[in-house]
Amino acid sequence: MDLTQCTATELMELYRGGDASPVEALQQVLDRVERLDPVLNAFVFVDAESGMAAARASEVRWAAHRADGSPVGDLDGVPTTIKDILWTKGWPTLRGSRAVNPNQPWNDDAPSVARLREAGAVMFGKTTTPEFGCKAETNSPLTGITRNPWDPSRTPGGSSGGTAAAVAAGLGPVSMGTDGAGSVRIPAAFCGNVGMKASFGRVPAYPLSPFGTVAHVGPHTMSVTDCALMMTIVSRPDPRDWMSLPYQTTDYRDGLDDGIRGLRIAYSPTLGYADVDPEVAALVDAAARELESLGAIIEQVDPGIEDPLDISTGLWFVSSRTVYESLSPEGQAVTDPDFAAQAEQGAEFSAQDVQLLTLRRNALGTQMRLFMARYDLLLTPAVAIPAFEARPAGTVPMTPESMLAWTPFSYPFNLTQQPAISVPCGLTSAGLPVGLQIVGRAYDDALVLRAARAYETVHPVMRPSL
Repeated sequence: MDLTQCTATELMELYRGGDASPVEALQQVLDRVERLDPVLNAFVFVDAESGMAAARASEVRWAAHRADGSPVGDLDGVPTTIKDILWTKGWPTLRGSRAVNPNQPWNDDAPSVARLREAGAVMFGKTTTPEFGCKAETNSPLTGITRNPWDPSRTPGGSSGGTAAAVAAGLGPVSMGTDGAGSVRIPAAFCGNVGMKASFGRVPAYPLSPFGTVAHVGPHTMSVTDCALMMTIVSRPDPRDWMSLPYQTTDYRDGLDDGIRGLRIAYSPTLGYADVDPEVAALVDAAARELESLGAIIEQVDPGIEDPLDISTGLWFVSSRTVYESLSPEGQAVTDPDFAAQAEQGAEFSAQDVQLLTLRRNALGTQMRLFMARYDLLLTPAVAIPAFEARPAGTVPMTPESMLAWTPFSYPFNLTQQPAISVPCGLTSAGLPVGLQIVGRAYDDALVLRAARAYETVHPVMRPSL
C-alpha cells in the first residue's frame, strides 16, 4: 500500500485498524523525499532521526490504544512538515535567510507547532520559504529555487511554496504555513492542494509577525477533511498571542458534510478590477455552477471595492524595511535582492503615509463587512493565472505589480482578515492546477470549510503523477 498517497484522516483510520503503522508511513515518506526532493527542493532540511523516534513513540501509543483503548492524539503518527517561518523546538528557524544565525538556542515551538506536537504529529522536516516570506514565489539565496510537482519548470508559488510542493508530492499529507498576502492560498492553487487562511487570530501565533495584522497562520493539506482536522488542533489557545481570538471549543469536522443547500453565495469572477486568464476564469465559473447544482443560491455580483494593491504592498514594504533595519550590516549584505528592494521602497513611506494606508484599509474592511451582511460566502478565483516559470531571486524588478498584481484575489482578504480557502477546481490545457477561493464572513471559518467540503465531494482533489 502506498501510504504517501493517503490523507491524514485515512492514515488515522489505517492506524486504528492496525493496517498500517506510523513507522511504515514515515519510512515511505522519507524514501519519497530522497527520490523527489533533489528535483523539487521543498525542504530546508529533513531530520529523519528525530522523525523516526517520534514515529516509534506513536506506534507504541497506537498499540496500547488497540489493546485497552488508551487515548491517542488527533494526528498521532501522521508525517507532518512545518514552514521555515514557524518556530520549531530543537530545529533552526532560518526564515529563508542567510542572515539568521542557525547556531543559537531553539527552545520553543510556535503555538501551532506546539498544538501539533501535543496531537502526536510526526514532524520530520522544515519546508522552504522565500526570505522572511517576502514574496509569492519560493526562491531564496539560502535554499535556491523550489519547484512545482505538476511541472518542475514552474513555481509552486509562495511564500509557503515548500509546504505546497511537499503536500502535493506526497511528502507528508499535512503542513503548517503562513499567509500575509496569499502565502497559503497561492501555492495551494498552483500545486492543487487545499490551503486555508483562517480568520485573523483564530490560529494563535508567536512570535507575532513583523508584517503585522495581515499575517495569518493556516494549514495546507491533501483534503478538506484534513484541513478541518488541522484547524481543530491548531486553533486551540496559547496565551503568548495577545491578539488571538477567544477560544471556542470547535471541532471543525462537526457538520462538515451538512452541505450548502439554501446558502446565499456571491460569485465575483474579477472582484470588479482583476484581469483573469481565460482558462482560470472558465474553470472557476464551472466550479460556481457545480456549487449551484448542490443547492446554493449563486448570485454573480462584485463587492464594489477598488483594487487595494497599493495598500497591501505599501504596508508590506514598510514592514520589510523594519526587518531589514534589524539586521546587521553583514546580514543586510547577504539578503535576497527582492527583499532588499522591498526594504528600499519601504524607506520612502512617512508615518503619515502609513496612517493614510491604514485608514484606507479600515474603509475596505467596512465595505466588505457590509457586503458580506448580504451573503453567506463569496466565490472568486484563488489566483488570476496558472503557475508561472520558476526563477531565481532578483529575476524581475521588485514593484507592487510584479509582487502581487497577478494574484489580485488573495491580498484583499488579508487586509480584511476574513477566512478564505483555496480548493483545486481543475487543470489547464497545460496540466496546471487552478484554485477556487471561498471567502467567509469574519470568524465564520466553519462555514468556509463546509462549503469547501461540499465542492470536494463532487470534485475530489487530484494528485500529480510522480
